[in-house]
Amino acid sequence: MSQTLIQKILSRASGKSEVKVGEIVTCDVDIAMILDSGGPRKIWPRLKNLGVGVFDPEKVIVVADHFVPAADPQSAAILKLTRDFVKNYNIKHFYDMEGICHVIMAENGHLQPGLFCCGGDSHSTMGGAFGCYMAGFGAIEMTGVVVTGKIWSVVMDTIKVNWEGSFSRGVTAKDIMLFLAKKLGMENAFKAVEFGGSTVKNMSMQERMVLTNMAAELGAETGLIAPDKTTLEAIRLAGVEPQTNALSWKSDDNASFCETHNFNAENLLPQVAAPHKPSNSASAEQFEQENIKIDQAYIGACVGGKLNDLHMVARVLKGKSVSPKTRLLVAPSSKKIMAQAASDGTLEIITNAGGIILPSGCGACAGLGAGVIAEKEVCISSTNRNFQGRMGSKDSFVYLASPYTVAASAVAGKIIDPRELI
Repeated sequence: MSQTLIQKILSRASGKSEVKVGEIVTCDVDIAMILDSGGPRKIWPRLKNLGVGVFDPEKVIVVADHFVPAADPQSAAILKLTRDFVKNYNIKHFYDMEGICHVIMAENGHLQPGLFCCGGDSHSTMGGAFGCYMAGFGAIEMTGVVVTGKIWSVVMDTIKVNWEGSFSRGVTAKDIMLFLAKKLGMENAFKAVEFGGSTVKNMSMQERMVLTNMAAELGAETGLIAPDKTTLEAIRLAGVEPQTNALSWKSDDNASFCETHNFNAENLLPQVAAPHKPSNSASAEQFEQENIKIDQAYIGACVGGKLNDLHMVARVLKGKSVSPKTRLLVAPSSKKIMAQAASDGTLEIITNAGGIILPSGCGACAGLGAGVIAEKEVCISSTNRNFQGRMGSKDSFVYLASPYTVAASAVAGKIIDPRELI
């Protein structure tokens, strides 16, 4: 039987030769990633009550990224509990204030094609850029995973999304996902989204990670991209050798998809999503006509603070200044990215333009720490989600856009089409 990529991964994880859409299987978990936010502080009490430990200290990965650095005693207590959990269970892979979990997973070579991975965060889907299954689960489900190393899954159908052609000036993977949130909607539960086509093939791994990350905004279980040479190079760059069968993880040529969508990247314009949904998207030039003044521009998060994102920002800001009526906050996605951006002059360009550099972490994206916004304030952000109250006051307004558009809007003091400044 012809199989999609997700069917092949679930077949291996469940020990079956093949699986059918709609079938429920029990899968062995290759990686269980938990965070300071919904991890030890919620899971550890349950482990104590049950009198059990973790199934494998090598396969449980812990990342402290939401409450870092501690901004109040409550945050400090959560971080201390996380560190104590790691010591108590002898967790082998602990990343304490190293960066955002999804980026950390990629930087440290934890992701390989064909793996079945679970994460305690909704944007764990970012891992699918490496040709593996990775999805987000709640604290109760992750408790079961951490204890048993297993979880059930329905074999999901796949929506195939193909993009052909080259981007025009100022267009990025983020624009694809804001466009798709409107086009495909946000109610694609029990579906995987597999991205393909020449546009995706020519993307860097950092841009591919945007696609799979924001599959969560489509409401999908996960997002996937079949591995190729770019995937293998990214794995090697992380200091790990790809598995010998890495390139075999792809959908069969005659695999059956529940939907197939074909788009031309050359026709895509820079996009902006209005409050309070990523699906409230339209072209940036349409928003520019509305003269929307902004109080804050935010560059950060797993999806919007990677090195290539910072390079986009620097390309816009070089020789320019942030509007005196707007604050530009920049939080690189990891310490490694921070160091790279410092060494290549990117941070200097940003700070010379008036940008303020924040510590690496989830921060304002999750409504925590520095950068949250007040009542009635307007923010344009490179993050992935703009639900009401997401970045601070429930009476604030968050617009989503690419790093190009966020940076250009910071200079203008209002939302503009970035192509004017590139």
